[in-house]
Amino acid sequence: MNESAYNGTASAGRQRISFDRVSVEFPAARGPLRVVDDVSFSVADREFVAIIGPSGCGKTTMMNIVAGFVQPNSGTVLLDGKPIAGPGPERGVIFQEYGVFPWLNVEDNIGFGLKLGANRIGAAERKQICERYMRLMGLTDFAHAYPKTLSGGMRQRLAIARAYAVSPQFLLMDEPFGALDAQTRSAMQDLLLQVLAAENKTVMLITHSVEEAIYLSSKIVVVTARPARIREVIQVPFAYPRESGLHERAEFTQLRAHVRDLVMQEYAAQARQGFAVTD
Repeated sequence: MNESAYNGTASAGRQRISFDRVSVEFPAARGPLRVVDDVSFSVADREFVAIIGPSGCGKTTMMNIVAGFVQPNSGTVLLDGKPIAGPGPERGVIFQEYGVFPWLNVEDNIGFGLKLGANRIGAAERKQICERYMRLMGLTDFAHAYPKTLSGGMRQRLAIARAYAVSPQFLLMDEPFGALDAQTRSAMQDLLLQVLAAENKTVMLITHSVEEAIYLSSKIVVVTARPARIREVIQVPFAYPRESGLHERAEFTQLRAHVRDLVMQEYAAQARQGFAVTD
C-alpha cells in the first residue's frame, strides 16, 4: 500500500510528528486514571492521519499533546525533532464546537489571528488573506454576517478558514464534522480535500466515522478502548485526489469492513470494562 500526498504523488516521508512510548494519566477519585498507554507512531510531512477508536478512549488526549495543551507523564512527543512545550502558531486546531467568535462577523473571525503576536500583519494584507479564504470556503457573500445567522456547515467552514488564515503547517481536527447532517458532512469532507490540495498541510484527524477516516486519510491509527494503545496502523491504498465514487469500490468496502470490525471489537472491550467497574 502506498502513501500519497494531496496531489497524488508519493509522500516525501519526512517525519514531522513522533510519538515514542507515550503515556498519560489524569487524577481521579480512585487514583490515577491512565488514558494513553505506551503509544508510538509517527506522522510524515503532508500526511493525513486519522485516529479512530471508541468514545472516551483517549484519542483527543493524543491530539491535545500535539496541540501543546497536555503533557505526557512518560515518553516523548516530538515536533520536527523537538519536544512540544506548549501551543504554537504552526499548529491550527479545529474542534467539533465550531470555535468561532459570535460577536465577530465572518471576515473579522477569519482575520482575528492575523492581529495577534507573530501572525500580526497589516490591514491590507489581512483583508487579502480573508478574501482568499472566504472565496475558498464559499463565504464571500456572508463576509459581514454573524455566526448565529449561519448554518452549522457554514460555521464549520468559517472555523476552518480561520485556522487556515494564519498559515499553520499542521491541522489538528477533533471530530470537526461530527455535529453535521450526513449530506453536509459529505460536502465538508470534499471541501476539506479541495483546500488541502491547494495548501498541502500535515493533518491529524480524530473521528468516530470509519468511512470518513478511509475517505480522507492516507493512514489510519486504530486505538484500543481506554487506555488508548495502538491496535493497528493501516496505510490507506487510495491515491489523491479522491471522489465520492470511491465509497462504492470493492477495495473501499473491504477496508471499511476490516476497520469497522477492529473498532467494534474495542467497543465490546469498553463495554466489558464498564461491567467490571460496576460489579
